[in-house]
Amino acid sequence: MRNTGPIAIVSAMQEEVSKLVELMNGEPTTVGSRVFWLAHWHGHPVIAVLSGIGKVAAATTVATLIERFGVKEVIFSGVAGGLGDDVKVGDVVVAKELVQHDFDASPLFPRYEIPLYARSHFPSSPLQHQCLVQAAQASLPGLARAMQGEHLLAGLGVNAQDILVHEGLVVSGDQFISNNAQREDLRARLPLALAAEMEGAAVAQVCFDFKVPFAAVRVISDRADDSASLNFTQFIEEVAAPYGAHVIQTYLEMRPTHD
Repeated sequence: MRNTGPIAIVSAMQEEVSKLVELMNGEPTTVGSRVFWLAHWHGHPVIAVLSGIGKVAAATTVATLIERFGVKEVIFSGVAGGLGDDVKVGDVVVAKELVQHDFDASPLFPRYEIPLYARSHFPSSPLQHQCLVQAAQASLPGLARAMQGEHLLAGLGVNAQDILVHEGLVVSGDQFISNNAQREDLRARLPLALAAEMEGAAVAQVCFDFKVPFAAVRVISDRADDSASLNFTQFIEEVAAPYGAHVIQTYLEMRPTHD
C-alpha cells in the first residue's frame, strides 16, 4: 500500500471534472486520450481525470493513474441511480462494497463472481470510506452555498434539508438503468443494492489488484426508472457537480497530509 503519491479524483462525466479542475487550478498532462490535471490542493498533491463512461474506460484510466502517476489512493465521484427504498434523488451514497451486476460466468462460476478472484464483491478501503462518509455528512449544511440548483431540487420534490448520506452496496454495469423493468430486475437480483452506476466496481477491482486504497461517493440523480433521463444533464451541472466538488474539498481538508 502506497504512502506517497497524489490522491486521484476520478469522474465519468465532463461536467463533474470541469468543476473540480476549476477549483483546483490544475496543470494538464495528456497520456493517451486522457487529460490528467495535477495540483496541490488543500495540502495534498491531487490529480483529477475524466475517465469516460463505462467499466472499460474507468479501468484503463485508473490503471494509468496507478502505473504512470503512482497515486496513493483513488476516489471516484459522480452520480448514480437510486435503488434502495429510502434512497431518493439528491441523497448521497458512499459505497461500502461494489459488484458488477452484469457479470455472469455461470455455470463455470457463480453469478457475479470474478474468475480467479473467488469473490464478487470488492470492498472500499475503510479509512478512505469513513473519511468520505464524514465529508459527505459535514458538507450537507453548506449544500445550498455549494450549488446553484436548489430550485431544481425543489422541482423534483426534494428539500435540501432532507438529503441523507447512505452507506452500502453499489452495483455497476455497462447499462444506463432507465426504466422500471430494469430497476425491478436489479432490485430482485441484488436486494441490498442502494445505487446503480457504470464504473465503480471496475475501478474497485483494479485498485484491489494493485493494493491501492479506493472509495466512491455518488450523488443520486434519479431513481433508475422511467423518468431517469429527465433533467439529467441539468441536474449534474447545477446540483451533482458542485455538491460532489464540495464533498471532495471537505474530504481533502479532513485527510491528514501524512498517513
